Amino acid sequence: MGQRVLAGLRVMELGHYVAAPFASRLLADLGADIIKVEPPGGDPARQWGEQVGGHSLWWSSHARNKRCISVDLKHRAAPGIIKRIAARCDAVVENFRPGQLDRMGIGPDALRAVRPGLIFAHISGYGQTGPDRDRAAFGVIGEAIGGLRHLTDHPPGTSDLPPVRVGISIGDSVSGLYAAIGLLAALWQRDRNGSDGRERTVDVALTESMLSLMEGMLPEYGMLGKVKQPTGGGIATAAPTNAYPSADDSWVLIAANSEPLFAKLMTLIGRPEIIGAPGYRGNQERVANVAELDRMIGEWTRQHTAVELARILSAADIPSSKVYDAADIAADAQYGSRAMVRTVDDPFFDRPVLHPGVVPRLEGDADDIRWPGPAIGAHTDAILQAVAGYSAVEIDDLRRQGVVA
Repeated sequence: MGQRVLAGLRVMELGHYVAAPFASRLLADLGADIIKVEPPGGDPARQWGEQVGGHSLWWSSHARNKRCISVDLKHRAAPGIIKRIAARCDAVVENFRPGQLDRMGIGPDALRAVRPGLIFAHISGYGQTGPDRDRAAFGVIGEAIGGLRHLTDHPPGTSDLPPVRVGISIGDSVSGLYAAIGLLAALWQRDRNGSDGRERTVDVALTESMLSLMEGMLPEYGMLGKVKQPTGGGIATAAPTNAYPSADDSWVLIAANSEPLFAKLMTLIGRPEIIGAPGYRGNQERVANVAELDRMIGEWTRQHTAVELARILSAADIPSSKVYDAADIAADAQYGSRAMVRTVDDPFFDRPVLHPGVVPRLEGDADDIRWPGPAIGAHTDAILQAVAGYSAVEIDDLRRQGVVA
């Protein structure tokens, strides 16, 4: 395999929980040298998810391919360490509250004084400016204010339950994606234009990241005064597309909203008379009659198991799938053939851990998982020596002071 595409890029992560660490993991997977700075007790995400022997299984993949150094950022000697590391970095990604790094003496101005041209990628709840910049926020708040939580619900009047969460920290992860994209774009601009004295800063807000995904929600409201409503498992603009029940209590997604696919599906379920009939002529008429259409399809799907439906619908070349859970993903031949489900040796556990593969896939580039999420401070000495230039005696002194672990 060839060299990893981001080999030679060094990024310092001053992050915790999900957003900034996810951004840097994407870069690490592509070959960047990520130096993750953690407090002496470690990133709180080390305690998230299922634990085996006191170690998080999620951490194994969440922090993979990173080098971890433990520094007490509240210690008076910490800024000196961070500055010496930053002097050998290309970029910093962080998700503290706006202004927090400045108060600790390691904000953009302080670090750029030792590394001109250092790119900063900030991730925060509301962004680095504006009246709400200092408000507390997590990913779920970004989902609420960005409009996603309003849409992840059943249609109005069909349920008294609260709007459901997507099931993962999607607000944080999408923000991390935008931060990684912005950081790479800023690097490209800096290196393309050379040292022009500009400070390149990436400002990503959880709220704005979610809003950017809302398709036609905002223009439809602005032009028509229409407030987009949740539609449950369906799509408001296309039919039939929904999740339908199987005979063995599974759910199967069927997407047959083009004219040829609709005709195929109606023939398959034994309702060919619906093709071209009033109320079903074209997508807009089908959307208007989606409840009746879904009822007909559901009556047919209930006669078959999920495996049978997969076989029948695949043979008819109709886009469809059982709703996968973790067991389905792990056993899927397509994922296996593309190394999207991998076993990774992790010293914390007595057998290999399943990891998702590297995305995006770059043809000809090495995309192996070099190591799983490391222990707290696993690379402290190596980073302080090789990157920051401390001697072994100086490192021992820092450790005695409680600055590093």
